[in-house]
Amino acid sequence: MSAPTTTRADHSAMTHREIMEALSGLLLVLFAAMASSTIVSTALPKIIGDLNGTQTQYTWVVTATLLTATATTPIWGKLSDLFSKKLLVQLSIVIFVLGSLIAGFTQNTEQLIAARAFQGIGMGGVQALVQVAIAAMIPPRERGRYNGYLGGVMALATVGGPLLGGLIVDSDWLGWRWCFFIGAPFAVIALIVLQKTLHLPVMKRENVKIDWVGASLIAAGVSVILVWVSFVDDAFGWVSWETFAMVGAGLALLALAVWVESRVSEPVVPLPIVRQRTTALAIIGSLAVGMAMFGGSVFLGQYFQIGRGYSPTQAGLLMIPMMIGILVSSTIAGRMITKSGHIKPYVVAGTITLVAGFAGLSMLDHDTPLWYIGIAMALVGIGVGMSMQNLVLAVQNTVALKDIGAASSTVAFFRSLGGTIGVSVLGAVLARQVADSMTEQLSAAGASAGNSSGVSALNLSSLPEAIQHMVRVAYGDATGHIFMISAAVAVIGVIAAVAMKPAKLRSTVDLGSTESAEKEPALAGK
Repeated sequence: MSAPTTTRADHSAMTHREIMEALSGLLLVLFAAMASSTIVSTALPKIIGDLNGTQTQYTWVVTATLLTATATTPIWGKLSDLFSKKLLVQLSIVIFVLGSLIAGFTQNTEQLIAARAFQGIGMGGVQALVQVAIAAMIPPRERGRYNGYLGGVMALATVGGPLLGGLIVDSDWLGWRWCFFIGAPFAVIALIVLQKTLHLPVMKRENVKIDWVGASLIAAGVSVILVWVSFVDDAFGWVSWETFAMVGAGLALLALAVWVESRVSEPVVPLPIVRQRTTALAIIGSLAVGMAMFGGSVFLGQYFQIGRGYSPTQAGLLMIPMMIGILVSSTIAGRMITKSGHIKPYVVAGTITLVAGFAGLSMLDHDTPLWYIGIAMALVGIGVGMSMQNLVLAVQNTVALKDIGAASSTVAFFRSLGGTIGVSVLGAVLARQVADSMTEQLSAAGASAGNSSGVSALNLSSLPEAIQHMVRVAYGDATGHIFMISAAVAVIGVIAAVAMKPAKLRSTVDLGSTESAEKEPALAGK
């Protein structure tokens, strides 16, 4: 079969007004996708309590979404290089909406985990394809300015979501199921807006052959490793036949995937791009930032509610300093990047600030002053706002438009992978720390340490008041340990950022190309 051919027809660049119209739909669905996770963060203790779930299931409700989003991200990105970006964005929105509705109707934790896994497929598409669509509309030099809008949406979803989730859970006339339902109307509105406003360059390719074998191997390898991370040191030991079997199988699948990717004409993850210095370092940085950020922040809502006794609404309000940090830093850094054309100084500063914030949170216990926690969370927010989006921008600046989907999704893939590993590992560490603390407290109180097995469930209202106090102390004191791990991992992001080669952002959408592309037709035909 002959190699794929690419043709492009003339088109005029989108005006600022056209960009803002399309951007409104993209940002709306991005908010819905991101908020679907953060809304649940403060509501999850209540949800798992009502469903009589455990700490392991608590972690898996989060991990299941990240797992499927991570595994499918490179597939969505590669498809966007081969087919209509607009059509794929709309398809991912539909999957996300269906997953949200299914999650809202679940009756037990097992059903909820499965529904969240399906929802994650759509979330992975939305988060990857929004980046791809923006890259196809806006040159890297100008994209810094628009990254401020992205930062604002991230900030609103990251911390506004938990606040909204708290209000929903605390409202008797709504209930926790609306934490899943509420994102659906926003996504549907975004679908309608994008149908009318999103017109992207389309690459016409003939003889396209999708690398389904490579995609399946990547998804399977990553899934096996993440499942192992979730159960190790709980269901079985670090040195056990289960560990050797799962890790060996995961690595073998990934090695086979690399072999396949190096030999097909249209790889899901193009290895030449990954081997570039900027891309490789951005991947390492995103992996570290994702693990630190997702893995750490997921447990803040649990800390405020279980460790400190605040309501879901109060827990959401207490996370506002992080939202302010993300919003301010991403907006200011984005405009300064557009003005100067240089990105590395801001990524370096952001990763350093992220380490400082997590180092501050590592000092948490069950009675740490709230003003101290607020300052540390603000530093984490500033670090995220300056580094996360700009690591993607650094990669997009080095590749041609025809590879923008694969390059962007590769970085997003490793960031999500880091986040999924972070949630799983830190959740396991937290569960072990809580169990050890409960055993120690019960022994000191003269009770049998075996009674600690009854507090693995998060329905505190069913426990005696004395035991409730012990659980709060255990969770409050254990949370500092997971943030210490987050700080150590974030240091890797600093090293990667410092090692990145300084480069000036280009002022064209494509890389050294004078050709232009035709605008995509609407889904229903225009």
